[in-house]
Amino acid sequence: MELEHQRFIASISPAYWRAICECRCARLARALAWEKVASQLMNWSLVDILQEGERLEVLDVGAALNETPSYQGLIDAGRARITGFEPDQLECDRLTRTYGEPHRFFPCFVGDGKPSTFYETNWALTGSLYAPNTPLLEKFQNLSELTLPVATHSVVSRRLDDIVEIDRVDFIKIDVQGSELAVLTNAQRILPQVLAIQVEVEFVELYKGQPMFSDVDAFLRRMGFQFHSFNGFGGRAFKPMAPAGGINRAFRQLLWSDAVYVADWMKLNHLTESQLRRYALLAHDLLHSFDLAHLVLSEIDARTGELTADLYLMMHDQAAGV
Repeated sequence: MELEHQRFIASISPAYWRAICECRCARLARALAWEKVASQLMNWSLVDILQEGERLEVLDVGAALNETPSYQGLIDAGRARITGFEPDQLECDRLTRTYGEPHRFFPCFVGDGKPSTFYETNWALTGSLYAPNTPLLEKFQNLSELTLPVATHSVVSRRLDDIVEIDRVDFIKIDVQGSELAVLTNAQRILPQVLAIQVEVEFVELYKGQPMFSDVDAFLRRMGFQFHSFNGFGGRAFKPMAPAGGINRAFRQLLWSDAVYVADWMKLNHLTESQLRRYALLAHDLLHSFDLAHLVLSEIDARTGELTADLYLMMHDQAAGV
């Protein structure tokens, strides 16, 4: 490690060292603890540079403990707080016990604020405010088997815009089996301040009458977000065939994905410096979109005269072996 550290130091040009020494930014000066940086080159957080900053506010609609959320690293680092929604009281209580303070969870459905019907299924993760499209599901391997209707329940959802406990939100994750657009269209008080959104979308009508990806995409673009990426794809094979590897895999038919949208990177000048720092942290630590993080850091530097973007690029290139 000592030899690696010496090589890392030697790779930095004298001109860059002079720029560092002349930099008056306290944040950047503290970031130059090279022993710490060098030891984490292959697995480092933007927190190593942005050591100061506000806590990120995460809004999770459809929170659950069945999988590790994309933002878990930020929670573990103490850099984010969750405001989560899980209508099942027992599961909501389990989330509260698991995460503890300062995180908070609400046992309610989120949507348009109107009376609705909840369609309970044989697997908790496939229940929805839309009825399962059974004729379509039955055409695929292992879909209708996991979405068997069990019971219906009359419920009333809550609009995000009506929940006074929600103030600032930086990142939204939504996974509510077809109701994602209803959640978003009733959050227009919140959306203008949001920096990134991860939303489950469907490409075929898994639930009767549900909005499609194109509907969600059109709405978020109208709200000023840029499409960024898909986080994997879910699909199935048409019965009776199945590819090698099991019935939960597809040949070519894609059915759903998590779509990621980000604040418009053509209008970074509309964001405050504090928002930009949170945006860069989300881009690096959560989205792993290093080029986007560098773009945002460059906007910060243009305003402040810092050299954070240059440092970030150097650290990233070193970690990548460039």
